[in-house]
Amino acid sequence: MMTGLQANDPAYPVQRQLDAYNARDIDAFMVWWADDCQYYAFPATLLASGSAAIRERHVERFREPDLHGTLLTRLIVGNVVVDHETVQRNFPEGRGEVDVLCIYEVERGMIAKAWFKLGERRLHPFAA
Repeated sequence: MMTGLQANDPAYPVQRQLDAYNARDIDAFMVWWADDCQYYAFPATLLASGSAAIRERHVERFREPDLHGTLLTRLIVGNVVVDHETVQRNFPEGRGEVDVLCIYEVERGMIAKAWFKLGERRLHPFAA
């Protein structure tokens, strides 16, 4: 968890939901998403509208034993937080990782909108 963030900092809910994501704690994760939030594949494909739909998208993912997002870079401009992460996943083809650009619009201490741009999957080589 990043230290030094204040509750009124736009990065605060973003970091807290990342911490909950890495703990695979769906209830702690959902605390930071507004009830009417919108969740997009970049640039404008709506994937989920409302917190119930976002929860549904993540319940199965949180069952992945290797799920973990590593924050590489964070930029904050006004109420917009942009994270570059590498996410470890258990893909149908095997264990691997993907780079993700995450753009969050924060309103009243909650994530109101989010956009995600995924890079190419990189499968991990099998251990010999």
